Amino acid sequence: MASIKPSVPKGTRDFSPAEMAKRNYIFDTIKGVFRKYGYQQIETPAIENLSTLMGKYGDEGDKLIFKILNSGDFLSKVDQQKLTTYNSQLITGELSEKALRYDLTVPFARYVVMHQNEITFPFKRFQVQPVWRADRPQRGRYREFYQCDADVVGSDSLLNEAEFVMIYDEALCKLGLKDFTIKLNNRKILSGIAEIIDKNDNVIDLTVAIDKLDKIGLDGVIKELRERGFNQADIEKIKPVILLQGTNEMKLASLREALASSAIGLKGCDEIQSVLDYIASCELKTATLELDITLARGLNYYTGAIFEVKTNEVAMGSIGGGGRYDDLTGMFGLKDLTGAGISFGADRIYDVMEELNLFPVTTNQSTRVLICCFDKEGEKYALPLLQELRNSNINTELYPAGTKIKKQLEYANNKQIHYTIVIGSDEMQSGLLSFKDMTSGLQEKLPAKQILEKLIQ
Repeated sequence: MASIKPSVPKGTRDFSPAEMAKRNYIFDTIKGVFRKYGYQQIETPAIENLSTLMGKYGDEGDKLIFKILNSGDFLSKVDQQKLTTYNSQLITGELSEKALRYDLTVPFARYVVMHQNEITFPFKRFQVQPVWRADRPQRGRYREFYQCDADVVGSDSLLNEAEFVMIYDEALCKLGLKDFTIKLNNRKILSGIAEIIDKNDNVIDLTVAIDKLDKIGLDGVIKELRERGFNQADIEKIKPVILLQGTNEMKLASLREALASSAIGLKGCDEIQSVLDYIASCELKTATLELDITLARGLNYYTGAIFEVKTNEVAMGSIGGGGRYDDLTGMFGLKDLTGAGISFGADRIYDVMEELNLFPVTTNQSTRVLICCFDKEGEKYALPLLQELRNSNINTELYPAGTKIKKQLEYANNKQIHYTIVIGSDEMQSGLLSFKDMTSGLQEKLPAKQILEKLIQ
């Protein structure tokens, strides 16, 4: 019988110890900043009831949900007439009652509703967990990937939006990024633009077109607007707004003038001003904060502020985004609970850091010291030292005796272990152990106590 060549499903990946060390460095850095700002970690199951997820992401999103077949003889319980139609949509509910989560937002909404009597509002939570989408795999797009989300529900204060800007700034600065832009817009401003040209019902068409300004240029945007039913008079009113230049304050002043007849548009301007005022009282470490009227991500979802983060050091799409949403929990019966949230694109951040060589060298080191012995006697001698090093929180391994020292040292090099301690008969007799810095090549004969002191420094 021929052996089957092992593989992983398309759109999924294995991660080596070195890759996991780098990924955990990203996750731990972001988690640390979330905690600093008062966010608490929760986790939700990988599996949700199918009814929890279906209908929350639109028709296209529903198609990308990984459904899980019911246990046992699942086909025997399906209506036989439905089976003969060969229409999978008719029988999906009978074949599958559960699914892999598509994102972290809907499970979070479900969590809030189920635990509302235990939660202190405003509730600030973060999650760092994998999600699954039955999408077509391609470069930078996977079927299994991690999301790093932070959300606050039960507060309409714009201080939350300002803190999201500061969270992005601090976390990405800690990860070593030196040139990135946090773009800021507001759904109400986009609605105001549609209102002043009497196209309230076409706000989606308007923003889909202007969102492409960077890609297709002004002429391309004008062409698409015409194709979507906007006339020349509409376009002449839109052009000055989408081509705003200058500082954020100058852009806001121009917007207020252009949107003078739109109450909702002016409210959006007021909200942007409030966020900018909060930020002005703090000092951003690295980020550039830019008011960008063409930013229209997630327009069907967001109702207030919209964020997007892009690095200027590497050609890469957005590495973060989010915004303000109303009635997050309404889908599960808990009405009028406003919220706001952001997400870090961990996989893209990883690629950026790899390209810029930003990971610390020590990221790959899980073991700091390797103790090498010639024989069983040396191994027995080493055990108290091994325990003492570990009790001092120094990651230490003892290589099993019986292998040549050369091979043990190769093991240390391959694992990028910084120090080795070699114990032979001479070392046991004198009490002076061979202590070597594998990076510099410096080797010394030192007593165990002095080695411990050096490692603790």
